[in-house]
Amino acid sequence: MQITFRDAADSSTPRLLARIVDQDGLPADLSRSDAEGAAAARFTGKTGQVFESFAEADGRIVRRVLVGAGKADADDRPAALEKAGAALSARYLTSGEKALAIDASDGKLDARSVASVLLGARLRAWRHDAYRTKLKDEQKRTLGEIVVLGAPHGAEAAWRVEEALAEGVELTRELVAEPANVIYPESFVERVKARFEGTGVEITILDEDEMRALGMGALLGVSQGSARPARLLALKWLGGAKAGKPTVFVGKGVTFDTGGISLKQPAGMEDMKWDMGGAGAVAGAMLSIARRKAKANVIGVCGLVENMPDGNAQRPGDIVTTMSGQTVEVINTDAEGRLVLCDAITWVQKEFDPAAIVDLATLTGAMIISLGHEHGGVFSNNDRLAENLLAAGKASGDKLWRFPLSPEYDKLLDSPIADIKNVGPRYAGSITAAQFIQRFVENGTPWAHCDIAGMVWADKAGATWDKGATGFGVRLIDRFVRDTVEE
Repeated sequence: MQITFRDAADSSTPRLLARIVDQDGLPADLSRSDAEGAAAARFTGKTGQVFESFAEADGRIVRRVLVGAGKADADDRPAALEKAGAALSARYLTSGEKALAIDASDGKLDARSVASVLLGARLRAWRHDAYRTKLKDEQKRTLGEIVVLGAPHGAEAAWRVEEALAEGVELTRELVAEPANVIYPESFVERVKARFEGTGVEITILDEDEMRALGMGALLGVSQGSARPARLLALKWLGGAKAGKPTVFVGKGVTFDTGGISLKQPAGMEDMKWDMGGAGAVAGAMLSIARRKAKANVIGVCGLVENMPDGNAQRPGDIVTTMSGQTVEVINTDAEGRLVLCDAITWVQKEFDPAAIVDLATLTGAMIISLGHEHGGVFSNNDRLAENLLAAGKASGDKLWRFPLSPEYDKLLDSPIADIKNVGPRYAGSITAAQFIQRFVENGTPWAHCDIAGMVWADKAGATWDKGATGFGVRLIDRFVRDTVEE
């Protein structure tokens, strides 16, 4: 979606012209026909409402649109403005119109409000059509440009910041939406490398031999049944103080999860292409942070594997030795994400001495049972870190809900022949998964685990996303960095 700014309308202004309207605040300069038409259509400016009329102007037919942004003094005003922009994209993406103008010349929107509208419009306009070869004309995307007219001072600069965020969300959606025969550990790395060219991000890639030398037996155990070799990808952005410790985000990147020998049921297994949603979110967030040149030291790490039931695959009952030296009895090979994360987190601590670690993972189906598709779960050994993540989730719309950690749950992971089992009993499954990861956090390092299993994919369209990959996690990380890490 191309977005440009102009001082005023001219002969090249798109014929599709929209105005953002507050609830119960129809513009005083509406024509009689528009005012009466809006009333007849029961348009009141509620968030996301759209009213359209047609008129002749300068010898051509103009499509005039009013879109509601809710109450001007609402606490969720930024989100409502995003929904207003998203409603325009949803309505006109396949309308046949190639461009849309938004008239901001009445002065009712400040710079940040304009940026919010544009962010919603761009996010809702994203679709993954790469493999759809037989779309009918009326199904094909046509809208490719938004022109902002008469925007207030600073709006373009405010949009450049949000544009970086949109790029990150789009990268994450792209990675999550691609099938597993296209995105696997090696191609994930290559796709990300290409998108980071010219950003100033330092990229480190570990192959299987390097990980084996470091003792990453848990991560490599997950990968050993696949013909696709594992990779560990680190994206380093040091835009803050030279001596400042980095904040590190670690993403689970299981590019396809069959469950391994503990094979999943066939129905719905195709969804497991998005089991790398945590790694996708980390990659997208790092792109956003780098694009807007954040004054922060931030590192993103993606543990990338494919979990397959080959003759060489890891078996239930196998014992693996992690990079930390702890041994794990693998009771269920479908509890593989924590095996990837534990080695990645150990490596992060030894390599970067982080100020804090936040991991993101589509880790447990139990999280979906607990929270559905409305919140991700967060677990933490540090109250301040947890509170900051909850606040970032609320502000960004990537909402989280905190779950407990306590020593009592550790007993559920005791193994009779190793240091720890990789699963506990059926109950408290999300909690015991987090307890497992916590055992690899050293020296009291502030750490949080975000279980986003129910959030990275949507079976129906939302306010700012179409059906499919949501990009969840990018906005959470970006807001957290803006509010608590940046100088």
